[in-house]
Amino acid sequence: MPELTEDATYRHDDWYGEEIVDRHFVRCSFQEIDLTEATTRGAVFTECSFGGVRLNASRHVDSAFTRCVFTRCVLFEAEFTGCKLVGSTFTECELRPLRVEGGDWSFVALPRADLRGVRLTGVRMREVDLTGADLTGGVLTNADLSGGHFAGTRLTRCDLRGSDLSAIDPTVVQRAGAIINPDQALVLARTMGFEIR
Repeated sequence: MPELTEDATYRHDDWYGEEIVDRHFVRCSFQEIDLTEATTRGAVFTECSFGGVRLNASRHVDSAFTRCVFTRCVLFEAEFTGCKLVGSTFTECELRPLRVEGGDWSFVALPRADLRGVRLTGVRMREVDLTGADLTGGVLTNADLSGGHFAGTRLTRCDLRGSDLSAIDPTVVQRAGAIINPDQALVLARTMGFEIR
């Protein structure tokens, strides 16, 4: 069974390069922690808060951060593989460059986030909030974006091939140079009221 820690507070700790494996944190607070080059594997964080945490070049594999709050955190060159972040929120965080492969980021709130050049592939992102976010030049391929919020989102030169675009209204996003495939073009045309014959 994973080692369980509940309602703990960590402040100004140096966890540089730490390996966090098969641990479960519930309602814990992490403030000004250095997790640079740290690794999580099979770790679970439930309803935890992260404030001013440095996650530079950290690697996360098959871990979960559910209903967590990230505020002013730095995720420079962080990687998430097969991770679950359902219901988590990011506020005033540095999120680039960021690489996400697989996993479930449904109901994640990333409003106005600077996501230029990030790579998110094969991720489930149902009802994600990307209102006003900037994904210019990014990669958002083979993602489930159904039910998402995209008002004012910048998708300029973003590679969207293979993603579910049914929730995107092309008239409320910046889309110049965005890359899609023919099937997606049909979906967007129908969204705009065109009849395909």
